[in-house]
Amino acid sequence: MQDIVLIGLNHNTAPVELRECIAFSEGDARAALAHLADIPVLDEVMLLSTCNRVEVLLVSKKPDDAIQETKRFLSRFNDLPLERFDASLYVFRGDEAVGHVFRVASSLDSMVLGEPQILGQIKSAYQTATLAKTSGVLLNRLLHRTFFVAKRVRSETGIGGNAVSISYAAIELGRKIFDSLKDKKVLLVGAGEMAELAVEHLIRHKAGDIYVANRTFERGVNLAKKFNGRPIRFEEILDTLRHVDIIISSTGSADFIIRKKQVKVVMKQRRNSPLFFIDIAVPRDIDPDINRLNNAYVYDIDDLKGVIEENLEDRRKEAAKAERIIDEAVIRFREWYENLNVIPTIVALRGKMETIAGAELEKTMQALRHLPETDRVAMARMMQATLNKIMHNPTQLLKSDSPHINKSAYLDFTRRLFKLDE
Repeated sequence: MQDIVLIGLNHNTAPVELRECIAFSEGDARAALAHLADIPVLDEVMLLSTCNRVEVLLVSKKPDDAIQETKRFLSRFNDLPLERFDASLYVFRGDEAVGHVFRVASSLDSMVLGEPQILGQIKSAYQTATLAKTSGVLLNRLLHRTFFVAKRVRSETGIGGNAVSISYAAIELGRKIFDSLKDKKVLLVGAGEMAELAVEHLIRHKAGDIYVANRTFERGVNLAKKFNGRPIRFEEILDTLRHVDIIISSTGSADFIIRKKQVKVVMKQRRNSPLFFIDIAVPRDIDPDINRLNNAYVYDIDDLKGVIEENLEDRRKEAAKAERIIDEAVIRFREWYENLNVIPTIVALRGKMETIAGAELEKTMQALRHLPETDRVAMARMMQATLNKIMHNPTQLLKSDSPHINKSAYLDFTRRLFKLDE
């Protein structure tokens, strides 16, 4: 029988310096998959490589050999001695491998619990495997069930709810303040990674005009262009405050960029319409004394971290519900997998018995050539009736849905006992 095996390392088992050595670029992943497919003991294979994990999912009739060959391949392809990363590898087989795939896709095994990106990465890895024709019956079924399970986890639990990244939390805070960010004007001060992530969330929530200010104007122009925003110079920040609703600041400045006395003047020009500052910089960009002005509100990174920790705790509670969904899905997949082998095993067992009985009947017929044809037909019928009765109990046992029966063990034992694979 074939076994499903997963070999990999992730952010929990290997530091980033080691993950960098093992990680595959998109082009490398395609080449690596082709090499893996050439390993004789690997019947099916898929490769997943992200910044936080590298995993090889495979199907093999000789799982022990497949594990060793895959480890040697990872060493050879990355020009890295096996002893450098062997201790960081985890190996799962059967139900454990299936459950791990379900957990990864449902983001229960992610660095940030509930993050949505991993499912898209798995879908991409699976597409690469299907295009390379390295996935077959078992992996195709497993991955389709994986996508279904991940969707169930998302829809039936709150695992993906609430903000757990600084940038996302900042946008969620703005959404709570205004109920909706639709058409709200936003000024981003700083054009780094956190600002870029914030812009992505803003666009998703249909925010209005987005202004980008950065000390290096060219960088601000590039970010603004990427998201159809408007670049402004640092000197224009105060003027822009007059007509925006939210300011999100994330620069590397050592001192305040916007001070209370400056905002006091702006608030008069705004006729005291609300102005919200979300400061995700360390050190802070926004003078906290601005909070003392009427209708001016400042939230800093500590405010956001409190929200994030509460949200993570909520996600952890929802993870228990997700684990139940996954445990159920693993059982269902095992039932499908075992039934996949029941019919071929029954057919092979009956075929072997018919071959043996037919050969013995033929010998007997040779010694009893004087028998009339009607007797010969009767003996053949008797042989078939006897085989039917002999096969009845094994067939019922192998087809049984009883939870007390380890069908996989019975199937394996039957194939070994009658040497059906020889």
